[in-house]
Amino acid sequence: MLIVTHNGKFHADDAWAVAVLHILYPQAEIVRTRDQAIIDRADLVVDVGGVWEPASGRFDHHQKGFSGARQSGVPYASAGLVWREFGGQCVRSVALTHCGHELSEDKARELAYAIDSDIVQYLDLSDVGAAKNAPGGYGLSAVISGFNPNWLDEQRLGYGEPAEAFRLVEFRRAMALLTDVLVNSVKYRVGALLAVQQVRQSEALEGGRVLFLKNSALPWTQLVRKEMPKVLFVISHSLGEQRYLLHTVPVSAESFEARADLPAAWAGLRDAELAAVTGVPDAIFCHNGRFIAAVKSYEGAREMARQALQALA
Repeated sequence: MLIVTHNGKFHADDAWAVAVLHILYPQAEIVRTRDQAIIDRADLVVDVGGVWEPASGRFDHHQKGFSGARQSGVPYASAGLVWREFGGQCVRSVALTHCGHELSEDKARELAYAIDSDIVQYLDLSDVGAAKNAPGGYGLSAVISGFNPNWLDEQRLGYGEPAEAFRLVEFRRAMALLTDVLVNSVKYRVGALLAVQQVRQSEALEGGRVLFLKNSALPWTQLVRKEMPKVLFVISHSLGEQRYLLHTVPVSAESFEARADLPAAWAGLRDAELAAVTGVPDAIFCHNGRFIAAVKSYEGAREMARQALQALA
């Protein structure tokens, strides 16, 4: 298996595309060149060659007349072209390798579409000049661009084989970073998918106004907002820190506003001060924003939840 992309300066779109293919074909040789003879014999060609033809493994977007775009109108660059073809397959592979979970083809495509919406389309937009990077120049595309050798590197290395060898090393470093981004994105979404039943089956307390989660790492906010309108507070067990957390429930993903706040008298207090106010001897802290508090014991968390409910009444 031979994967070819262009030499010279690289961008996030070609680095992402090759990273995706490398996940699926880890033994493939990666060559960076514009030599047409090498391009012609490659199995997969990314961001070079002037052809978009998935059936023959060609994924370029620079040719005259190219107008490939998503249904939303966002144009494709090489990241999106490769992800469109291989995204679902890549998600399935990552989910199995890193989560031990086998996704159906339909669910993998659904997650791949979400990753395109959250990440891939912005790599394409940046590559075609249709979107700026994040404020301060630290969007993902800008970070990847920073892996390219600067003029000091080129002056030190020259412009021949040593410079190209160095650039290939940097390209692989960029690929590794984007692979981590991709893997983490899949792991998060698979984790959220698998957490749904656990959150639904968690114990309801205080007449359904408090939910108890046995693991603080479970992603719960979206499900609780959508399916559990009675829940005002969530108690969760932090396995890593061996303490219990008392959370408020945000009204939306875009807002810090909660269905109900923790008591104003707790705000910003820690240890003995919080214990004195609550009467809970193992209380640890309450955030000044009144959206989370911590306590060492389950019994203490239950008591603080009761007090929070009483304060609302």
